[in-house]
Amino acid sequence: MTAHAMLVECPKPDSPSPVEAEILRIRGLMEQRRFAPALAAAEALAGHYPKNRDALYMMAVCQRYLDRVPDALATLARLEKWHPKFSRLFQERGYCHVAHREAEPAIKAFVRAVNLNHALAASWKALQTLFRITNQAQSAANADSHVAKLAELPPQIVTATAMLEDGELLPAEKIVREYLLKHGNDVEAMRLLAKIGLELDVLDDAELLLESALLLAPDYTAARYDYARVLLERHKHALARAELDKLLQMEPDNRAYRMSYAAACAGLGEHERAMVLYRKLLAETPQAEELHLSIGHAQKSLGRTCEAIESYRAAQCRADFGDAYWSLANLKTYRFSDQEIEHMRREESGETTPLEDRYHFCFALGKALEDRGDYAESFDHYQRGNALKKSVSRYRPETIERNARLQMKVCTRDFFAERAGFGCPSEAPIFIVGLPRAGSTLLEQILASHSRVEGTLELPDIPRLVAELVGRDGDNDDPRYPAVLASMHPQEFRRLGEAYLADTRPYRTGKPYFIDKMPNNFRHIGLIHLIFPNARIIDARREPMACCFGNFKQLFASGQEFTYSFEDIARYYVSYVALMNHWDAVLPGKVLRIQHEELVEDLTGHVHRLLAFCGLEFEPACLDFHKTDRSIRTASSEQVRQPINRAGLNQWRHFEPWLEPLKKELGILLRPSGI
Repeated sequence: MTAHAMLVECPKPDSPSPVEAEILRIRGLMEQRRFAPALAAAEALAGHYPKNRDALYMMAVCQRYLDRVPDALATLARLEKWHPKFSRLFQERGYCHVAHREAEPAIKAFVRAVNLNHALAASWKALQTLFRITNQAQSAANADSHVAKLAELPPQIVTATAMLEDGELLPAEKIVREYLLKHGNDVEAMRLLAKIGLELDVLDDAELLLESALLLAPDYTAARYDYARVLLERHKHALARAELDKLLQMEPDNRAYRMSYAAACAGLGEHERAMVLYRKLLAETPQAEELHLSIGHAQKSLGRTCEAIESYRAAQCRADFGDAYWSLANLKTYRFSDQEIEHMRREESGETTPLEDRYHFCFALGKALEDRGDYAESFDHYQRGNALKKSVSRYRPETIERNARLQMKVCTRDFFAERAGFGCPSEAPIFIVGLPRAGSTLLEQILASHSRVEGTLELPDIPRLVAELVGRDGDNDDPRYPAVLASMHPQEFRRLGEAYLADTRPYRTGKPYFIDKMPNNFRHIGLIHLIFPNARIIDARREPMACCFGNFKQLFASGQEFTYSFEDIARYYVSYVALMNHWDAVLPGKVLRIQHEELVEDLTGHVHRLLAFCGLEFEPACLDFHKTDRSIRTASSEQVRQPINRAGLNQWRHFEPWLEPLKKELGILLRPSGI
């Protein structure tokens, strides 16, 4: 397949916003070397948007060209406060020091720039000159090497690489796309486009681009490492580890390879092995907060809560590392001290705290204050954390709702009757679907306590099959799936089922049954039935207010982008109920619904019901599920290691004074009792 057929499909840009339009106008003035009016316009824009990166950067450039170097350096200091990883601010600082003939600070600035962005050819060229002036021959030779290497690449690729490193993804994508359309299968361009795809979460395209690049250049280790990274992001942990094995044979001490290899082990559920690898890396860099965090996650998955707490505390070696505090909160059993709460408040409100750390602190503070009964301030932090998280999300509820309508249109009772007997006859998979925070981990723990059932993970394989059916030319307005199901041959459904079994084998040990607990699979029950007509499907259901507010309080590591506003959560829940009602009508008896509140009130009766549905004999261990020793990686891991209790059923009522907007959105789904 050529690169032409695999170009990353980025979101089509809308008309530029007023701010974007003004930035383009100012750039035009600068290109005309009209620096005085450009500076006035940039200062006006920065007055309205004091954190805008481009406005501050253009101000500094204009000030330098107008011989106002001290002002430019002051502007760059402001820019660094808000955007400390923006490489071109350091390049511009270097130019300012060059203008004042200050070689050492100029060198320091340019070195910082190229460390952040290795594709800044102008900075490397400046370093060539400065190192020679200061008689640093070895450093000058190193700069020469980088300049020569960049000169070997097409200018478009160098420019796009520099843009990518500074987060300008869509302009970079446009440049690389146009280059590939003209020049065909250039492996460097293919790799760069794949890296953009990785950043934009267009992972299937990125995977295929890198596969093709490696066919053309099998010794291209950088592309192979990027390929392993994409496989990890796609949860293809066994394949990723195989690629990393190849890389480690060549460079056994490469830190990036070792980190990724440990992540692959953790992804395969080999947490003990992952911890050994992480600790070896940690011995080399004791202050690496991400390593402490990864070790804590592995310990949490294994039920070693006290050890996980110590690891999460060690991850606080960076004071504004919000994830370390959220990870403690996400244990659900940890209680924060006064000093910890004050620290989180201070860091969350800090001007220089990165957005990602801010929303982690917000969710952690929400949980900490909820545990203390301070529900008003707790809700305030939950609400602020959700708003911050949603500000960087591209979630569109219309896409989910359109998919539900199309499923109902295509997957009728007659449709399934005409395809009776299609698919793979295996009875091994047990699918647990629903919404997060609805009790699915408890159901999994009950079933995984049976001697014939294996608990695995929230397996990504059904969504991956769906992506395969959607194809490369996905159109949100006229999607290929689920309509494509109607034109598929019987053997194709069997092939998909067998592929699913093969791809999930690395997560299993050979028990007759295994659980796939990916909650969002409720959207694809029609496909699941067609590829596994004998599979059991269980719907974990929770009352609307409890379920929706439970999701609002939860910061997910990835995915579940519908959870960060009341409107999105409610629309998703309404769509879920409508679609489940449809499956009940067209596939009667296919899905067993377990209402969480009823399970809590009558554990014994519902365990018998659950096992009977799965064709399993009763085993007492299923009632003593909290004693089962197994790896659990969801937010409910600590809760299902305790006997069942009613404590969490109505926690949402503490926040009822602030939940009228959610009730309004849920509308007719709420019971007359006022739930």
